[in-house]
Amino acid sequence: MSNDRAGFEAFVGARTPALTRTAYLLTGDAHLAEDLVQSALLKAAEHWQRIHTSPEAYVRRTMYHQQVSWWRRRRGVREHTIEGYDAADRVPDLDVALSVRDALALLTTRQRQVLVLRFFEDLTEHQVADVLGISRGSVKSTTRQAFDRLRRVAPHLAELVEDPA
Repeated sequence: MSNDRAGFEAFVGARTPALTRTAYLLTGDAHLAEDLVQSALLKAAEHWQRIHTSPEAYVRRTMYHQQVSWWRRRRGVREHTIEGYDAADRVPDLDVALSVRDALALLTTRQRQVLVLRFFEDLTEHQVADVLGISRGSVKSTTRQAFDRLRRVAPHLAELVEDPA
């Protein structure tokens, strides 16, 4: 039992920063990101015996599903803006980081989720569809809509956005 606990604690210590960055990109809010990671880690702790061989996949999938659940409950509530995240430590060009942050804040939750999963997490369209519980066609159309919106709201980022078509 103590070996399981040590394994879980090592996983949490090693992977929490990366999980928090992903959660931030999904939620657009530093506090919600921390809540999302904590919620997913709590579920992972409860099922550690079963998932200890591939805990990261379990935690990430739990985060994506939890984010969708939160999004559904908040549908009528105004979207959170992306703020309070120290991008300067993670991206060499602060101007680009701030522009990307502001542009992502203008996307819908689903658009942000699809872009994060596809291009930050480097998942395939099939994997994104599985994680979000939507069709592959929805992933493709949401990606296209997100890029179209980014081109309109942040034309100065066009050279950074590669057309998926």
